[in-house]
Amino acid sequence: MKKLLLFGFLLGVMVFQNDLKAQEAMFTEGLADALAPINQQIPQDSIKYLKDLVKEAAEMVSTKGEAAFEEFRKPASRWRKGETYIFILDKDGKMLVHADPAMENKNQLDLKDVNNKPIVRGLLAAATALPEKQEGWFHYQWPVPNGMLPRWKSSFVKKVGAPDGKEFIIGSGIYDDQMNKEFVVDLIEDAARQIQKEGRTAFQKFYDPADAFLVKDTYVFVLDTAGVDLVNPGFRNLEGRNLINLKDSQGKLLIRDMLKAVQKDSTAWIEYMWPKPGDNLFTQKSTFIKKVPLGNSWVLIGAGVYLADAPKTKIKSENLSPFDLKNFVIDAAAKLEQEGEAAFEEFKMQDWHWFDGRKYLFIWNLDGISKFHAADPALEGKLIKSAEDALGRPYGKMFLETASSEAGQGWVHYVFPEPGDIFPAWKSSFIKRVTFPSGEDHLVGSGIYNMKMDEFLIEEMVYQAAALVQKEGREAFVKLRDKKGPFFFMDTYIFVVGTDGTELVNPAQPSLEGKNLINMKDLNGKYVVKDELALALDHGSGWLETSWFRPGTNTPSPKMTFVKRVKTKGETFIVGSGYYPIK
Repeated sequence: MKKLLLFGFLLGVMVFQNDLKAQEAMFTEGLADALAPINQQIPQDSIKYLKDLVKEAAEMVSTKGEAAFEEFRKPASRWRKGETYIFILDKDGKMLVHADPAMENKNQLDLKDVNNKPIVRGLLAAATALPEKQEGWFHYQWPVPNGMLPRWKSSFVKKVGAPDGKEFIIGSGIYDDQMNKEFVVDLIEDAARQIQKEGRTAFQKFYDPADAFLVKDTYVFVLDTAGVDLVNPGFRNLEGRNLINLKDSQGKLLIRDMLKAVQKDSTAWIEYMWPKPGDNLFTQKSTFIKKVPLGNSWVLIGAGVYLADAPKTKIKSENLSPFDLKNFVIDAAAKLEQEGEAAFEEFKMQDWHWFDGRKYLFIWNLDGISKFHAADPALEGKLIKSAEDALGRPYGKMFLETASSEAGQGWVHYVFPEPGDIFPAWKSSFIKRVTFPSGEDHLVGSGIYNMKMDEFLIEEMVYQAAALVQKEGREAFVKLRDKKGPFFFMDTYIFVVGTDGTELVNPAQPSLEGKNLINMKDLNGKYVVKDELALALDHGSGWLETSWFRPGTNTPSPKMTFVKRVKTKGETFIVGSGYYPIK
């Protein structure tokens, strides 16, 4: 999910599938103002204010019925102030009141966000899915009024009956990055009700990004009474394992503590150190857990909040830069071309040039059979071309495609546990095709965990994508959009722009595709696309600095972007990517 989970977790922009007019209305010259930064932290009183606002609106409708709607439409009133506004749906999904008049009087049931999360269906379900629960929270991605880029939004909704017997769903929302503890409690209570209603069948809902249980970096996990991990969307590789003796980075036996806590009180909050999905960097986490009956026994379910500005473990430093790693693999390839398998003995010597700490080589033939693995010889001889990582990214397929490409080399990014660790971390491997003296083609590669993005790596990625576009033209766009492919990882992705400023590829922000962004400004008022076009068309390629939101967050950040001009099949495209420097 940044996952997800990275992913997931990781991203997102809303797709207005059923209202193109509403989409067009977002593109304004004043975009920089609409993208003004907002406070990442959600004060508890803001949540109370929002809930009170919705409940007061519901009370008005319960006494006045639809006559109250005009009050909610008044600009600058207490019902419509800045980013906060009241919206009203009927139980069939028709939008009756909204800050954007173009949304009103239309059935919005098919409205979805970038993760295909059905927004209106989710809002309705939060207040109507269970008879005993007629209010609740739903989390999705939506633009601020007059804005273009959707941000994470948490909406509180309440069902209310009018005097004439009609029922309405009334709500309002907060734009936020962080999960609040109230949101987590609501999420777990809903998950518990689903388990009590459907049993183990409910577990599948916890994996579905289109459902309500995957939000930002929060997910629902399930443990049995022995400490076996039954459901873990954030770390699928833990499922089926008995974690009863698992310790966090500070030595805390967190699973034992969890089971003990719910046996005493049935619900509890517990704090410990745990990685975010797709990461192995431990961050302080506060988790709400609940004991839920299931069959003749019970299970423990939980979801947590990663505390902002909380203590974190340090990422283990790597000695190699992306530039050094590429040259390391190229040197190994040259040796293999001369010596073939005779070089393997030298490659496996520990504390030597080819195998030092976590730096090592692996070699496959192009049928996907591992021929050599310095760190894990048990893999040798196994067919692993179909191997996938913890996020379902087919890194085996990507290795082979990279080695078989016209260039015969390139980068592949995936998540994989470091030797001796159970938590997968981002790993960036450089792959190169090599021909042995026997005439047989192989691939040789090596990787770095938690590689720091830099200009060299971004340029390599753009050149790799540009070569694909050069060869395949627009047919390459499908591969560039693939979120499980080599051009999308962490908060890095490839975009493609036409010479008129039309966004053609943007997997992190798909609602931009097909839009002319020539007048789009960044957070500092720069005409981003105009600058990208001028740089690439005049000079062929180059770097520029902008200010933007990290994908899937509301956090403004400086961004360094590299763009390159590509001419192919009678068309000219601008291919680019960027990274957010750590300052």
